[in-house]
Amino acid sequence: MSASSDGSIRQWIRDGESVGEPWKSDGGGVGSMAVCPDKTMVVSGSGDGRVRLWNLKGGSVVGDPWEGHSAPVRCLDWSPNAREIASGSQDGTIRRWNPNTGRQIAPPIETGHGRVYGVKYSPRGDKFASGGDDNVIRVWSKDGKLLIEIKGHDNSVYSLCWSKDGAYIFSGSADMTIRKWQSIDGKELVVLRGHTRAVRSICLSPDERHLVGASSDCSVRIWDLKANQQV
Repeated sequence: MSASSDGSIRQWIRDGESVGEPWKSDGGGVGSMAVCPDKTMVVSGSGDGRVRLWNLKGGSVVGDPWEGHSAPVRCLDWSPNAREIASGSQDGTIRRWNPNTGRQIAPPIETGHGRVYGVKYSPRGDKFASGGDDNVIRVWSKDGKLLIEIKGHDNSVYSLCWSKDGAYIFSGSADMTIRKWQSIDGKELVVLRGHTRAVRSICLSPDERHLVGASSDCSVRIWDLKANQQV
């Protein structure tokens, strides 16, 4: 699935053929999207600062848009148990939502990032990490308490992911690097270089042997995490 600044969400098959008609959002460009763990729902964030829930099978919006952010929504993530959704915005806040009601379940978190570009729940769902314009990764408890700040990037942090055991956080940045950190203390373990522009998105392979990065340099690169080298 893909989301676009043209205001659409589209589904694709592996050979690049689109599936069905695009879903059209009335909130301007769609800057973020996340699929529910059970693959039944999709949540999207738009330029109008609102969050929308979609039925994956029918491509229709469920209920009214969720309101709270005062600037475009740049990142979204479902908790592992699908009971809540976190959204990050250019307004500098992270908000948590009940997907069944569309209501916020806690006060917004003033992150200190400036713009929030990345948010990601830990595998257990007991905490989440965020990144943004201030080059810092922050890890938060579910009640919004700041647990740790991780510093090392030289530019904005755009994308985050956790190892399955929650021991490590990976981050992609506008400084053109991908980095691996210990989640407990923020110690930097590895710096992966190769992209020549900002790293916009990263993800681990299911077996966690490889990491994939996508960049503004128009390339997708794969790293072997045992050797810490590009494949």
